[in-house]
Amino acid sequence: MVNILIVDDEAFIRENLERILAEDGYRPFSTESGAEAVKKVSEEDVDLVLLDLNLAGKSGLDVLRELKEIDPEVLVIIITGYGTVESAVEALKMGAYDYMKKPFKADAIRLIVKLALETQSLRREVRHLRRDAKDKDLLDSADMVGSSPALLQVYRQIREVSKHETATVLITGESGTGKELVARGIHNLSPRKERPFVEINCGSLPFNLLETELFGHERGAFTDAKNRKIGLFEESNGGTIFLDEIGEMDMNLQVKLLRVLEDRKIRRLGGNRNIDIDARVIAATNRNLKEAIEDKTFREDLYYRLNVFPIHISPLRDRREDIPPLLDYFIKRFSREFNKRIREISRDALDLLIRYHWPGNVRELRNVVERICIMHNAEVIKPDFLPGEIWGEAPRREAPCSYDIPPEGIMLEEMIGEIEKDLIEKAVRITGGNVAKTARLLNVPRGTLRYKLEKYGVAGEG
Repeated sequence: MVNILIVDDEAFIRENLERILAEDGYRPFSTESGAEAVKKVSEEDVDLVLLDLNLAGKSGLDVLRELKEIDPEVLVIIITGYGTVESAVEALKMGAYDYMKKPFKADAIRLIVKLALETQSLRREVRHLRRDAKDKDLLDSADMVGSSPALLQVYRQIREVSKHETATVLITGESGTGKELVARGIHNLSPRKERPFVEINCGSLPFNLLETELFGHERGAFTDAKNRKIGLFEESNGGTIFLDEIGEMDMNLQVKLLRVLEDRKIRRLGGNRNIDIDARVIAATNRNLKEAIEDKTFREDLYYRLNVFPIHISPLRDRREDIPPLLDYFIKRFSREFNKRIREISRDALDLLIRYHWPGNVRELRNVVERICIMHNAEVIKPDFLPGEIWGEAPRREAPCSYDIPPEGIMLEEMIGEIEKDLIEKAVRITGGNVAKTARLLNVPRGTLRYKLEKYGVAGEG
């Protein structure tokens, strides 16, 4: 049973929320006191807290701070009125999951609670994954730092597919997102972890060299074949072979790879006997293989043979909430490596880094921090430490829109709602309905945007 604590000094709000949540099968309980809320979280198992900012006595922000000290993992959704949105944003910086404004609708409550609890579930799976992983390189390595919903989903997929040691995996994502690390993570958690992990970049070698690297050759198979060569498929026997940039593989070699996947046998070049192979195949690409199939540069049958268990790694620009923890990791790592005293990053510099597009993804972020740690030795990273391309993408702030107030006056909250809906609709049109991109364009959390899309009946995708 999911326990949800409601903290609000208005009895009507508490009773209404309890009714809505109980109807959905949760166990809600409530208090009007911030001090009592802190006591309950310290003594009971609480999954989620709905916390009003405007409490009598102790402020909501103070309560949030104490709750996070007791349990850093507790989920907190802030309840706020229109006049306290700035405080709600401050609460997000302090670790609140999201916020909702009064008055709110039952459907909106249900949606935001559902999203919050799904996030909590994924985070718990990651904690189990960390405890189970003997090879700490899996999750303590830089490319796997973060707790965005997209990255949590990748963690969960790693855990699930690692249990099935023969399943073929296809990892997709832009360059620099950490595809190789995901492949190693699957291997390190699988029963094959004590056996070899062998990798090759299929785009780095021409057809004839890649063929002999993969399958090996017998002595005399061609002019320079003076000795027998064992191929990577044989080397990986019992373990895992990672075929990076599989989309660059020559079409003729794709035919041979398909045969290996189907028969689990290889034949060395110049050989006359088949050799049984027991290796999990993990492939990765930054290309759109479906487009490559249409362009006749990738075989459709090979695609479906590889795509048994697909894992997609989102680009860093679509999971910007992972940027602060990544920065913290890299700052600590390179400060220690270069014996520098850099400890943190200024708010202005962090804002620039969060707004940057990151075409090179996590690899580019790593390089930026490494370069800063080489060049500077101040305790705090300031905006002028950042490279020019990051400054170049910082958006210019335009003057806010102005509205006339007629003599008869306006309904302020209704007007604010109309303006908000209009801006969201414009942003959705710009991004083609992509929720992640729309949230980034509006600078709001994705959970908040989903709630507002539902509230205003605006369609979004993803």
